[in-house]
Amino acid sequence: MDHSAETSRHKCAACFRQFNKIEHLVDHMRTSFHSPHEPTCAVCKKHCRSLDSLREHLIGPLPKQECKNVFDMRGCKFCLAILDSSYSQRLHQERCQFSCVNSGLLARLANLGIRDGSTAIDGGRTRGSGPVALACKYVGGGDGSLDVCAKVCLIDESENVIFYSYVKPIIPVTNYRYEMTGIRPEHLRDAMPLKQVQKKIQDILYNGGEKARVLVGHCVEDDLKRLQIGYPSIMIRFEIQNGVQDPYEECVGGMRLYKRMRSQVHRIEHHPMASDPQNKNNFAAWRENELERMSPEQMLEISRSDYYCWCMDLRI
Repeated sequence: MDHSAETSRHKCAACFRQFNKIEHLVDHMRTSFHSPHEPTCAVCKKHCRSLDSLREHLIGPLPKQECKNVFDMRGCKFCLAILDSSYSQRLHQERCQFSCVNSGLLARLANLGIRDGSTAIDGGRTRGSGPVALACKYVGGGDGSLDVCAKVCLIDESENVIFYSYVKPIIPVTNYRYEMTGIRPEHLRDAMPLKQVQKKIQDILYNGGEKARVLVGHCVEDDLKRLQIGYPSIMIRFEIQNGVQDPYEECVGGMRLYKRMRSQVHRIEHHPMASDPQNKNNFAAWRENELERMSPEQMLEISRSDYYCWCMDLRI
């Protein structure tokens, strides 16, 4: 028997894991949910389960050396893409990164019509089908450790402010956390009441009652909870903390990261989810004999994702 051919036959076409028996490979494909939506190394084409896994593969303590060498020359350290040349990599990386500092923030907000003493700005763009980003800033209530929403910001995917407002706390403020929030007592004296803020945000999120919009941001569920607003979890996208301390900058960071992830180019599938009824029999037990006659590439072709990839938002 040709041992190399046997090994190749039982090698997963996605993660490259090898199996002694074809039925073991079938079982692996049945439970791994490999798909084009998984983060994939642009050099060796290995599928990784997460961006963290891909990062480990490229630049971790024990990377695949061939891939690391290419990535070191032409890879983007932010989105892990590999560009055509070092020059393209430099240009791409300048656009790909997003600010982690507040330098010039007040000037930027002033250009948007927001002054340091302003209590609210309404961008007047309640209607729209694109995603929005939400961020809140909290002061302390009770013994100072209780988070109380005092400022909120929503932006669209072009980073235009839709709504930006101070929020009148529903309980007395005992710690303004000025070093982190920049909020002073005078900012909240004539701030918008919470119920009015809730209504405005709900109008934006539900597009004036027409259709819920994708919502992105850092700790969105916590923000919604403290704003006492319910929202479908399927429409929420999460963003990692980027260290900034103003809601507008957090919104911008969240929106840029979301758009970066949404813009990933994946193969278009008519029924991309493993949970779609059309895919329920892809790896059914009664197809075992048929599946064992398939090549690893053919099995990968019918495998579907078990999670919702954000690239699908462009098809909503």
